Amino acid sequence: MAKKKEDKTFNARKYMEMSIQIMNKSIQEPRQDKVSPKVGAVLIKPDGTEETAFRGELRHGDHAEFTLLERKNRSNHLDNSILFATLEPCAPGARKHPKLGCAERIVNARIKKVWIGIEDPDPTVDRKGIKYLLDNGVEVEMFDVDLQKQIREANKQFIKEAEERAKIANDEELPIVLSEKERTEPKAELDDLSRTHLNSFIKKAKLNVEWNTPKFYRILTQLGILESKDEKFTPTGLGLLLFGERPQLIYQNALIRATFKTKGRGEDIDTIEGPLISQADKIQQWYENHIGKQIDRSSAERKVTYDYPLVVIREAIINAIVHRDYDIEGAPIYFEINDDVIIIKSPGEPVKPITLEQIKRFNAPSLSRNPKIMYVFDQLDLVEQRGLGFQTIKDLPTKHNLPLPLVSYEAPYMVLTFPRSIEAVKKVSDKPNVSKLKDAQLKGYEWLKSVGEASTREYSAHFGIGYKTAQRHLAAMKELSLIRDNGEDANSPNYKYVVNE
Repeated sequence: MAKKKEDKTFNARKYMEMSIQIMNKSIQEPRQDKVSPKVGAVLIKPDGTEETAFRGELRHGDHAEFTLLERKNRSNHLDNSILFATLEPCAPGARKHPKLGCAERIVNARIKKVWIGIEDPDPTVDRKGIKYLLDNGVEVEMFDVDLQKQIREANKQFIKEAEERAKIANDEELPIVLSEKERTEPKAELDDLSRTHLNSFIKKAKLNVEWNTPKFYRILTQLGILESKDEKFTPTGLGLLLFGERPQLIYQNALIRATFKTKGRGEDIDTIEGPLISQADKIQQWYENHIGKQIDRSSAERKVTYDYPLVVIREAIINAIVHRDYDIEGAPIYFEINDDVIIIKSPGEPVKPITLEQIKRFNAPSLSRNPKIMYVFDQLDLVEQRGLGFQTIKDLPTKHNLPLPLVSYEAPYMVLTFPRSIEAVKKVSDKPNVSKLKDAQLKGYEWLKSVGEASTREYSAHFGIGYKTAQRHLAAMKELSLIRDNGEDANSPNYKYVVNE
């Protein structure tokens, strides 16, 4: 039943949580061959009333959005309404004709904004519903990262099955294309693909298919690696990028230009080429050969410690390979190590609806620019599981006692600058007053950036310092306009400090 919204301040988090509560009421379809997704939706109408729906609420198999828009509000004007849905609405072509995709129904209903929990877990349709909404003037935002984790956990089996279904041949082609590289590459032939790399992928992904069989071609076509035209199978741009013997012969920008430039150890320049799936290991090897390291022989098992944690740089560079914009001509990835910083430049603006501000705060929701590349990397265990986002990078101040990287967009590049020490932050920070902090205060400032907000007592406990000392640190940061209080009464237990953007 619809109910009148009481509070006047729009609280997006409230409706995210409400849609997850509704999601958990979803009814499994009476079938044994696959698990239905759990999906919840909340509609906020212009007059302030709220209405909800969950998958299967009124009829088995009905999508939550369909129930909400067509069954409960078919005769109502929904112009300028706001919709929250825990799963990406299905794109045009995802349902058999004459059924419309939920994204089409949302556009037809003239809903002005949609908040989406997680992207479609099937890599062949992932982000196509989002793109359709954006292309038709609908504002889109994603749920908070912690809530995305809840949705994925509740749909763990469905997500696993959806990713498996992507390996099964399907002749239907969705009309929406995220990148021109999804199309056939006319300059490429099947022989341009590396049989070694493809066989490795087939084995790791458990595709259970033999090379050069009808099933081989069907599955690789379904995954977007091949495309059939005029009874001939040709690599797509993505297939060539992922598995080509040397894709740079056609895509000259699909490489990494690596530079090592320090005062004490000279200069070295290298170019990392080959298929994308091999570039990750090549650039890691290059990094290990150039970054400083120490060997710990204190135990029976020798341990190598790098001057800057390998796990962080590996995540950042693989993110650059997987999520960069391959349609930008003449723009490779740049990777530089110098005495003060490590810099990674990746072509492409933040993928909509993610914003630069969310990336700067390292709380951007999970969303891939290239879902099919992400899927292949995931199957090869080259990336962490979907949804972890920037957690490894965000842990720098707490786990490694190192500052967070600086994030900027310098067209056409997203730039991550990793200071190699607290001292280096003062040289490269985009906030001049940072250089006025003492080292201990600067460490505190970096920690605050990673946790979002903290009280004086929490600050004191984390650093193992006295309450008065913690007060002085925070007062110094506040005086330099680097942090502010959260607006609560100073005597309130909820009084905390947050970093100024």
